[in-house]
Amino acid sequence: MAVTASMVKELREMTGAGMMDCKKALVECDGDMDKAVDYLKEKGLAKAAKKAGRVAAEGLVKIAFSDDRKTAALVEVNSETDFVSKNEEFVDFVDGLAKLALTAETNDIEAFKAMAYEDSTVAEVLTAKIAKIGENMSIRRIEKVSGDVIASYVHGGGRIGVLVVGNGEATDEVKTALTNVAMQVAAMNPQYVSRNDISADELAKIKVITLESALNDPFTLPKPILNALIEKAVADGWSAEDVAIYEEKKNDKSFNFNYLPNFLSQEAKEKLAELAVADKAAITENKVFAGLVEGRVSKQLKDICLLDQVYVRAEDGKQTVAKYLESVDKALSIAKVVRFEVGEGIEKKEENFAEEVAKQMAGN
Repeated sequence: MAVTASMVKELREMTGAGMMDCKKALVECDGDMDKAVDYLKEKGLAKAAKKAGRVAAEGLVKIAFSDDRKTAALVEVNSETDFVSKNEEFVDFVDGLAKLALTAETNDIEAFKAMAYEDSTVAEVLTAKIAKIGENMSIRRIEKVSGDVIASYVHGGGRIGVLVVGNGEATDEVKTALTNVAMQVAAMNPQYVSRNDISADELAKIKVITLESALNDPFTLPKPILNALIEKAVADGWSAEDVAIYEEKKNDKSFNFNYLPNFLSQEAKEKLAELAVADKAAITENKVFAGLVEGRVSKQLKDICLLDQVYVRAEDGKQTVAKYLESVDKALSIAKVVRFEVGEGIEKKEENFAEEVAKQMAGN
């Protein structure tokens, strides 16, 4: 059967495949349109599999809300390049997935990919998009939440998406407050809502890491502990040159002792850290050192716990997020926070553009 231009055009509109691919499919299938569609799907599957090894670390985060605003869904879809993430078809695809996620029964990504979508499944439509657009793409994660009042914030044109779920009355003031908090989450990226969300094991881990870090940075230790360690190093450990430097600076009344590390050798500083670690049992019993560790742990918790963070719009520069919410409505509390940032945690492959072009030319 002769393949006409109109047939090629029809097949191209049906599948979104390239013109030459459509022509070849029709020739191979003797003009049978249905078989040609299947042929292209099969070839599309092959192409998608080939592209699947490429790193997809760009993309978009999209948010959808139910009509009553009591349920919201957040979805991240990755692409290989930022260019494709701005493609209208890609943007519409991610929008559609966010709306579909509102009906998902779980946040399991495999279950989501098996859901019906556009007379097919999400996974099958994704494969077709990969074949058509020509880049590897992946639906990385979804999160569906429900609550009394939900606020959202999207930053960077879809680079970061945040949902904040609140318990309380959905007044305009509360909605505004939670939106402000969503902006805070986007900027400060807290790991927990409050200290109560940190498990005992995780808190113990933070304390151990903080303690070990302090011992391995002896010049930040309380002066009495540091001086005792230096005396040990001078007696047995430091080189004659480092000892001479120390004695010189010690006898110089105008010298700021905080700058001593700048004059000592790396070996001398490492030796001091070794002595601190070796004397760990005695140092940890020191009340001043214990206070130092607790202070550092508390500072870390203020950084990673949303309610403990300083509210970014605080007029006094001190008001915490917890105090800010309390000033809006004492009955208001945060039930959940979800933050997606495109590509976070994905190791991006560094490409040499000149080498890539050379490889492609050699391949031709």
